[in-house]
Amino acid sequence: MKKKHVNARLICQVSAAAALVLAGNAMAADAFSSDSKWMTGDWGGERTKLIEQGIDIKADYVGEVGGNLHGGYNDDKTARYADQFGLGVALDLQKLWGWDNTQAKIQLTNRNGYNISNDRVGDPRAGTLSSSQEVYGRGHMVRLTQLWIQHQFFDNKLDVKAGYFGEGEDFNTFPCDFQNLAFCGSQVGNWATNIWYNWPVSQAAIRVKYNINDELYAQIGAYNQNPSQLEHGNGFKLSGSGTAGTVLPVELVWSPKVNSLPGEYRVGYYKSTADAADVREDVNGLDAATTRDAYKTHSSKHGYWFVAQQQLTSHNGDASRGLNIAANATFHDKDTNFIDNYQSVMFVYKGPFDARPKDDIGIGAARIHVNDDVKKNAELLNASNGVSDYDNPVFSPIRETEYNYELNYGIHVTNWLTVRPNLQYITHPGGVDAVDNALVAGLKIQSTF
Repeated sequence: MKKKHVNARLICQVSAAAALVLAGNAMAADAFSSDSKWMTGDWGGERTKLIEQGIDIKADYVGEVGGNLHGGYNDDKTARYADQFGLGVALDLQKLWGWDNTQAKIQLTNRNGYNISNDRVGDPRAGTLSSSQEVYGRGHMVRLTQLWIQHQFFDNKLDVKAGYFGEGEDFNTFPCDFQNLAFCGSQVGNWATNIWYNWPVSQAAIRVKYNINDELYAQIGAYNQNPSQLEHGNGFKLSGSGTAGTVLPVELVWSPKVNSLPGEYRVGYYKSTADAADVREDVNGLDAATTRDAYKTHSSKHGYWFVAQQQLTSHNGDASRGLNIAANATFHDKDTNFIDNYQSVMFVYKGPFDARPKDDIGIGAARIHVNDDVKKNAELLNASNGVSDYDNPVFSPIRETEYNYELNYGIHVTNWLTVRPNLQYITHPGGVDAVDNALVAGLKIQSTF
């Protein structure tokens, strides 16, 4: 995209945001207050009154800039901008209608913009495995992301949630403070090809959780696997037409206190009941790239994951500050999945400076490995096509392992605005050794209206 188009888009977005801010300012004297949770303030106390009545209005914005500073597939320097607006409401139905232990939520999202990874960092024939702007994707449309009701039974021991939502809300959950996708949100959804749909896509679903004790719970879910919900224009599709199968995740979650500091550990497994194509073999068990016969079909695919988050230190006795460590690992079916394993580790120090007690600094490293059979399939395909020159448009890039690194600093501007400049380094973008390593400058803006 040309620079003038980027600038025009930024101007439009800033103008829209300014209009919303001014509207909020007219509604409440405390709009823009650094101590307020919301940019538009408490609306003269009306917002707090609504929450007390069981109505919590949610409005937020995430914007991300990515610019290629060096390397990558195309070193013609530019910047790309992607964003997401969110609008929803969380309902406490016990306060509203007297329904004991019952909650509900409706959430809409609208994503737009462009991604620096698609054609600058990565070869467009292969793309990148991760993304330097995690908010990009499933966009350029409004989607119904959440529409669910939740109820607790037996003194809150049993928790049931049903409606339309994504797996990553409850299973393999993880924060999204980094800008690179390899460190943001549910990682299974990033690597379980075409079955596990992360935010902002929703599916018909049910999740059942049982609290074993105050620190330990187990849960199981069933999610409609419907590829048609990814299509443009199907953001509000509620029918089951196009259903391919069901994704069935199970998970055990332990949340201990270690030296009085919080931690969370998750281990889980998923299975998809939908048919899945083999990544290499044909219907006769031979190499499909050579025979050109249809790829073998499997009746399911599966994988498992591990997530660990632990606060390691406090800062001068203040538990809201200190060093935190997090690690993710996912492993996938080698017969059917493009990515067979992924690992990452992150360190975040909250409140590194006394003068900036709510800022944070983070560093992360991630490894994403392409299934060896995918690599072999590409080699056979190139041989079958009689091409060996990487620059030949017909050549299928050989993909192996991509590494992503990010260093960021979260500036807590106000309680409703965080600005997070970052630097990212991508080794072998797309897992393609022939593509130069890339340095990307990023900026992530997170705001609550």
